[in-house]
Amino acid sequence: MERTQLEKALMMLQSAISQTKWRLKPSSRHRFQIDVLALCTGMRPVVMVDYGGKMPEIQQHLCAFLELVQKEKSTFFEPLRVMVVEDMIYLVNFREFTDYIDWSIGSETNLSFIDLEQDPPKMITNRDENSVAVDLSSIQKLFSLVFTQSRVNTVFMNDQQNDGTSQHTLPKLHDILQSQLVDMSFCMKDRQLTIPTLNGWLLGYPVVYLFRKDYITDAICNLSTKSLHLFKVLVRRNDTCGDPSQGEELMSFSVPYDLSMDGGNEPWAEAFLLRMKAKWERCKHAWRFLKLEAVQCYPQAIAF
Repeated sequence: MERTQLEKALMMLQSAISQTKWRLKPSSRHRFQIDVLALCTGMRPVVMVDYGGKMPEIQQHLCAFLELVQKEKSTFFEPLRVMVVEDMIYLVNFREFTDYIDWSIGSETNLSFIDLEQDPPKMITNRDENSVAVDLSSIQKLFSLVFTQSRVNTVFMNDQQNDGTSQHTLPKLHDILQSQLVDMSFCMKDRQLTIPTLNGWLLGYPVVYLFRKDYITDAICNLSTKSLHLFKVLVRRNDTCGDPSQGEELMSFSVPYDLSMDGGNEPWAEAFLLRMKAKWERCKHAWRFLKLEAVQCYPQAIAF
């Protein structure tokens, strides 16, 4: 996309927000603009919308927003869809999400996992020996079946008994392409895996926290009593005025300090930054720079 096309798309974004009469605070409006731009330029496959109200109000506003921008037949906004998982709501670039799903389940080394049920938390070296990691792998397969066009239905038939999900509950890709909303809540049925664990994967974090629903209190305690590294991916939009060196947060995630003492020099952090820079190289017309920042945080209250 050329610079002029990007500017036109951003004007459409601003206009659509106003037309939906979504009363976003200035900070939330700014966050939404960054999130949408990150999705449309391929920097992120999924963002969680946890601002601008509560469900189902947020869902109504997001669907109204998509209806307005996609009515203009702009290829910029065409891949966007609203996704719901239980009480959580997301915006998805379904094309980028398909690639991300394939990448994340393609190799066990692509993601790192931390067991929060243990005190102190520990990195998982063999995901097949952790029930939550196995549960997440099963859910990833369900997402793959829904979002990937090239999947064969017989793959699901082989896993049907393990997943406990009947075939007719799966949304079809054709329906996703025709609709603004896809509900993936069924993937959490009868599972001990928590939404924070699912979010760790969905939102593209390189390190995912693992804990079961029965261990939420333990997980909160085990994380709240530890020093953390807060990792922030910072960017700067090309259309933004002000200090060009001042970064805007694209995404952020935490890792216990004792498991990330080298900060951005950790092997998984370096690999993550390389992947993000490869995406940035494809959309420099939208973003002036990208960098990863790691800041130490002392023990503090954590909420999931």
